Amino acid sequence: MARRTVIEVEGLKKRYRLGVIGGATLSDELRAGWARLRGQPNPLATLDAVDEQRSGEDFWALRGVDFRVEEGEILGIIGRNGAGKSTLLKLLSRITSPTEGRIRMRGRVNSLLEVGTGFNPELTGRENIYLNGTILGMRKSEVDTKLEDIIAFSGIKHHVDTPVKRYSSGMKVRLGFAVAAHLEPEVMIIDEVLAVGDAEFQRKCLGKMKDVSQSGRTVLFVSHNMVSVQSLCTRVIWLQDGKVVMDGPTDEVVRSYLHTYTVQRERIAWRESERPGKEDLQLRGVELVRHGAPDDLLAVNDDFAVRIDFENLGVVDEEMNVGINLINEDDVLVFTSTYLDTQRGSEPFGLGPHSVRCAVPADLLNSGDYRVAVNFMKRGKFYFRCEETIAFTIHDARRAGSYFRKHKGVVRPLLQWNRGPVV
Repeated sequence: MARRTVIEVEGLKKRYRLGVIGGATLSDELRAGWARLRGQPNPLATLDAVDEQRSGEDFWALRGVDFRVEEGEILGIIGRNGAGKSTLLKLLSRITSPTEGRIRMRGRVNSLLEVGTGFNPELTGRENIYLNGTILGMRKSEVDTKLEDIIAFSGIKHHVDTPVKRYSSGMKVRLGFAVAAHLEPEVMIIDEVLAVGDAEFQRKCLGKMKDVSQSGRTVLFVSHNMVSVQSLCTRVIWLQDGKVVMDGPTDEVVRSYLHTYTVQRERIAWRESERPGKEDLQLRGVELVRHGAPDDLLAVNDDFAVRIDFENLGVVDEEMNVGINLINEDDVLVFTSTYLDTQRGSEPFGLGPHSVRCAVPADLLNSGDYRVAVNFMKRGKFYFRCEETIAFTIHDARRAGSYFRKHKGVVRPLLQWNRGPVV
């Protein structure tokens, strides 16, 4: 049986005007429209603006977005900062109105877009729970049946009768999500705000969103954490410059999106005036060192090394350390390694240029795309990081047997197996 469509977005556009205090809410938009009808100046314009046409250039946060969401879907929305994700969620939440296009939504909508969204800071947590229920059109008796579950899930039992204005950002997020998830709206809209919570609470939230979806309700989820998106979402929309670049299966869209971050290069060296770092410590270059010709494919059964060239311009009498983060195509940190992991007690890095290598053994990493971030530490504390250094692909080696698909998992070590007597 076909599932019911709960969200329809057609030709959605949103324009802001640079140099104008934009209409962030529906009431602002109505004020500006009423002023135009009466032939009066725009009340939202800056003081030095002569009229709307001369108040600045137009900025289109969304430029013709179309999609549909069916009942029970968990739709992920991804994209870089400024792509239009938050604007889209504000339009869907009716916080602001579109410049052009149409939105059709069926059922009650509950949004968690910012820390404390929908809360009255002067009211207690308990009072805000009832307030949110009323906004959703629920009777007090309905909220009563959910109250204990909301408080238990939020983990703020001892503070539920304290005014929300005294809550930390984490406490507000906990209560906000608990309210959004338990008051049973047909559509839940969740922004990156969940990143404020700790790891345990994030796991609870992801599990709860899966439960919400299985009960037939719909979830829209915006996040920069691709692991969360892949584990939760059944479908993903990728926004870029206010347009839909790709709409499809989660793994396909996320992989295409992450590839835009990675420029394949096995060596990078910076000119002296452009070297990343600090006044007393600068990164000169990073290189993938491997056997064979540069055109040879790097395979899972090849060993290689990452060489880091840097210059100490002023760090003296301090313990300095250098390391790498290896990150895979799913934006997952595969491992971190530092020079002092194996060279503790070695001579300190004196003034001048230095070169170190981190050897990566064969038969450890899975096939796929990787990038390297370089870290520097002083006295055991983080000093600076260079995210964009080298990126490369590890290919499958020739192998015998009947299994020709990619192995699952972050790593693929070659482990020894043996047969023994039956016990």
